[in-house]
Amino acid sequence: MSDYQDGRLPARWRRWARTIIAAAVTSTGIAVAAIGAPAGAAAAPAVSSVAAGYSHTCALGADGSLWCWGNNYNGQLGDGTTTNRTTPVRVGAATTWASIDAGTSYACAIQTDGTLWCWGNNRRGQLGDGTTTNRTAPVRVGDATTWVSVSAGDSHACAIRTDGTLWCWGFNRNAQLGIGSDVQNVLSPVQIGTATNWASVTTGFAHTCAVRTDGTLWCWGDSSNGQLGVGSLTFKPTPTQVGTATTWTGVTAGYAFTCAVRADGTLWCWGENGYGQLGVTGIYQTTPIQVGTATTWARVNASDDTACALRTDGSLWCWGNNMAGQVGDGTTTHRYAPTRMGTATTWTDRIVVTYHTCVIGTDSSLWCWGNNLAGQLGDGTTTDRSTPAQVALPV
Repeated sequence: MSDYQDGRLPARWRRWARTIIAAAVTSTGIAVAAIGAPAGAAAAPAVSSVAAGYSHTCALGADGSLWCWGNNYNGQLGDGTTTNRTTPVRVGAATTWASIDAGTSYACAIQTDGTLWCWGNNRRGQLGDGTTTNRTAPVRVGDATTWVSVSAGDSHACAIRTDGTLWCWGFNRNAQLGIGSDVQNVLSPVQIGTATNWASVTTGFAHTCAVRTDGTLWCWGDSSNGQLGVGSLTFKPTPTQVGTATTWTGVTAGYAFTCAVRADGTLWCWGENGYGQLGVTGIYQTTPIQVGTATTWARVNASDDTACALRTDGSLWCWGNNMAGQVGDGTTTHRYAPTRMGTATTWTDRIVVTYHTCVIGTDSSLWCWGNNLAGQLGDGTTTDRSTPAQVALPV
């Protein structure tokens, strides 16, 4: 994700033609990082969910409490201030939070009663509260009580309701809301089409993708780097099906690329590839390309120029931009193929990645690494980390 706001992709995203990829990879696209598995987690409150923005992080405790830390310039920590935090700070007193996602400098979360709440930067209406006023504490989005999932992108967000309908709001310069490009900013949720079988949705910088319950995959918005996967560099103003496959189980949108997993355990990526974020060598791809030959991929998550994925054996793999150590292999070397994170097999599919990465372990412990300029790793420092470090929520 990026704070770039005028709707044109920065020049750095167009330098694929000048990128010389020197990394050698095997046909399976794997390399094992020379780091050990995380040590046994110290006693700490259990974490059930985690979300990462550009330079802030939020997590839900197993008790339904909400915590955030890192950059707070736009109020994205939700604690009523604009003060940066290097350790987790609690957001209100509620213990009814069920899920959360973070955009570049804002966040949205759903409570157990099905209500949707957002806070932080609202320049483009991405908080969905009908205004463009920044919020330093959670503000409710409309009066619906049927929200089940939400995805927060750079300056737009989308969410699904219990009836299978899809709703989006925020910045629409590149038609990323799926309602055409006539309106630039949409300040409250608007339904996308009439379909009632949306299963999951993901928002990138200026594009959106979603999977339907029939296993079909749909993308729309900016496609200047092929990130829609429809074989074109032309933007699509409404949902457009990606190929004809009906076996997609999950999809994730990065800055200008996309990755998805199929029911057979294969992993596919497409779009911009300047840092190797597609998990293969070469230039951009306008249609899905398989990453290696493995058939044990369970879940993938991406943002900015980096991706991480879980295999069915509980191992974690990351690749792409590694400028701040967000790949987690102990280096700052960009990776053009999935690189294994140590030897641990106790990672879960609760993975988030931007310029920093966080993952929850099977024991409900939280681990983060990568960029820490604003304290987004939650370890009390502003020192980058290239390997996992445990984050403990306050007791």
